Amino acid sequence: RDEPRGDATEGIAALSRLGVAAVMLTGDNPRTGAAIAGGLGLDVKAGLLPADKLREIAALRRTGSVVMVGDGINDAPALAAADVGIAMGGGTDVALEAADAAVLRDRVTGVAELVGLSRATMLNVKTNVALAVGLKLVFLVTTLLGLTGLWPAILADTGATVLVTLNALRLLSWKPRAAEA
Repeated sequence: RDEPRGDATEGIAALSRLGVAAVMLTGDNPRTGAAIAGGLGLDVKAGLLPADKLREIAALRRTGSVVMVGDGINDAPALAAADVGIAMGGGTDVALEAADAAVLRDRVTGVAELVGLSRATMLNVKTNVALAVGLKLVFLVTTLLGLTGLWPAILADTGATVLVTLNALRLLSWKPRAAEA
């Protein structure tokens, strides 16, 4: 009997806390798929061939962004077709090649951690852009109004570069929150 990964329940719960809905697409027979998915609280589409998984990914993409997580040769086409493909580290080389990212520790909770890190990174990028453009606008206006000279504006631009770099370096200390709650 196929068994879910040891941390699957925790990983699905962590994804749910992040607002990510999960659906299990499997090549296993429908009875096995339903038994595993039921224990995890997932919807399931079972008995799928690689082409069927591609159709399911295409249907899901019509409703929003799709992240596909897989580890086998049969998952590779769907990994490549999804908005983001994530290969589990213990998977086949084909899956790892087709994916955009890999969870190397072979833990389902790693997927939730990857989503959390991605969101933190995008927030950091948006903050850095707003900070850099905002400072440039302030010094452009004050320079045009004659309130500051060219050199303070140049120094402020250099300062903005330092600030956004320091802000980006904060990501080095990022810790996953998915295990909390």
